Amino acid sequence: MVRNSKSYEKEMKKGLYLVPTPIGNMNDITIRAIDTLQNSDYILCEDTRISKNLFNKYNIKSKLISNHKFNEKKNISKLTNILKTGAIVSLISDAGTPTISDPGSILINECVNNNIDIFPLPGPSSVSLAISISGFSEKFFFYGFFPEKQKILREDLKNLSLLNSSIVFFISPNKFKKIVPYLKKNFPDRKILICREMTKYFEEYIRTEVNIVDKVKFELRGELTIVISENLIEKKTSQSLSESDKNTISEMIKKFTIKEITNLIHKNSKVSKKEVYNYCLKLKNEN
Repeated sequence: MVRNSKSYEKEMKKGLYLVPTPIGNMNDITIRAIDTLQNSDYILCEDTRISKNLFNKYNIKSKLISNHKFNEKKNISKLTNILKTGAIVSLISDAGTPTISDPGSILINECVNNNIDIFPLPGPSSVSLAISISGFSEKFFFYGFFPEKQKILREDLKNLSLLNSSIVFFISPNKFKKIVPYLKKNFPDRKILICREMTKYFEEYIRTEVNIVDKVKFELRGELTIVISENLIEKKTSQSLSESDKNTISEMIKKFTIKEITNLIHKNSKVSKKEVYNYCLKLKNEN
């Protein structure tokens, strides 16, 4: 294959490149990302039809391979063999940084197991953009898309409500109204930022409070990135963890889940769930 840049070819190593692509505005791609894609032997695309718009704009003519969540397991042997031959392979998603709520982790693990070099490139990410403009705590937890099963959804949001940090979610516009009741139940005292059409001409950022988010009118269009703020109201508790409680937790941590310990200690000692949960996490990290 003829490379587009001899100088860049000398710098490029053989292996898998994780290349971020624009999340809306096609001018947001980096020079290095363009060079990498132009000089790749193969580019793994989530949807080749979407990617071709970008490739046509930047004269990227590398060979494309469709690689999405429905075929990535089937592709794994083929892609691993291609990489073992010493090829330069780039992985992209439809928008943003690959593997973040997108396919790719299976291939990365296979590369690790086969000692194939992996090179991540910096670039566009709706997660970092949303956090940067939120004004909320810089400590954040990225959750991704909401699960379809309500039982998992209820349990996950209940656990997330114990975290005193910003939380980032992805959601499609047609599911937003269904999720609102769950958000109001678990994050009633927090603020929310809704990011719509980020980096595009009609981009919009809606700031409000979770308990009144259903009363705010905006156009449900395009994939949404939402950020829930950290706890804004510190709930006062009648007690703190005693030494006896801490000793009990130390014994229980070996046999029970953090969720089970949190519920039991809270019920018996009236210490806040947040304090118990954070102490359990501290013990887990120390061990």
